[in-house]
Amino acid sequence: MTSLISIIVILCVCLAISLYYAIKFSLIILRVEDAIEESLDVIDERYKSISRVLEIPVFYDSPQIRQVVNDIKVTRDTLLLIANKFASIDETSVEQDNEVSDRKETNNA
Repeated sequence: MTSLISIIVILCVCLAISLYYAIKFSLIILRVEDAIEESLDVIDERYKSISRVLEIPVFYDSPQIRQVVNDIKVTRDTLLLIANKFASIDETSVEQDNEVSDRKETNNA
C-alpha cells in the first residue's frame, strides 16, 4: 500500500513539473509570436516607405547614387522575403493542423 502511495506522489510531482514547463514554454511561444507580429508590422511600414522613395526618379547619374538606389531596392526585396517567410511559418502550421484533423476524420470514417 505504501508503494502505491509513493508512486502516486512521484507521478503527481512529475505532473506538476511537466505542467510548469508546459506553461512556461507556451508563454515563451506566445511572446515570440507577439514579437514576430510586431516585427512584421514594422517591416510592412518600412517596405511601404522604401517603395515610395524608390518611385521618385533619380536625376543624378553618379554611380554612387545608382548603387545606393540599387541597395535600397535589394533591401526592400529582402524585407519582403523576410515577411513572407514569417507569414509562411504561420500558414504552414495551420495547414499541418488541417491535414492532421483531415487524416483523423478519414481514419474515423
